[in-house]
Amino acid sequence: MNTLKDKVIEMYVTWFGLGYAPVASGTFGTLGGVAIAALIGWTWPEYYLVSLIVLTIVMSFLGALSGRWAEKRYGRKDPGEFVLDEVVGYMVAVMWIGFPGWTHLLLGFFLFRLTDIVKPWPARRLEKLPGGWGIVVDDLVAGAYALVALIGLRFAFPELLGS
Repeated sequence: MNTLKDKVIEMYVTWFGLGYAPVASGTFGTLGGVAIAALIGWTWPEYYLVSLIVLTIVMSFLGALSGRWAEKRYGRKDPGEFVLDEVVGYMVAVMWIGFPGWTHLLLGFFLFRLTDIVKPWPARRLEKLPGGWGIVVDDLVAGAYALVALIGLRFAFPELLGS
């Protein structure tokens, strides 16, 4: 039975249906993170970093709490429909002191997708955490790797990305 609570959780973990994309649901889910970062950047650029930090913490916690629900709902561990982890992982990848602009967001998208797919240590291992923690934490680590790479690129190519 689909209760209102079930529908709200479903919309949250699929990030308003992006998780139902017929192919590459994780990539589509990441676009949800792009939308959040862009919206904050253009509406409250002076609060860009703090907004992403607070949203990432709150959304990750609620996502981890929703993990068992999603696994039961979709009948498998870390279901593809659950894309909230890509949303928060991407937000980690593009954290910056002030709003960094489209080039940063676009490069962050590609770097995050790469690190989310490759899952460098310890991300792959963290997938084994129980319930929603295993779903969310590995993407946060992938986001951190992408952020480190993005920082390196920003300093290596300041003319392209700024410093």
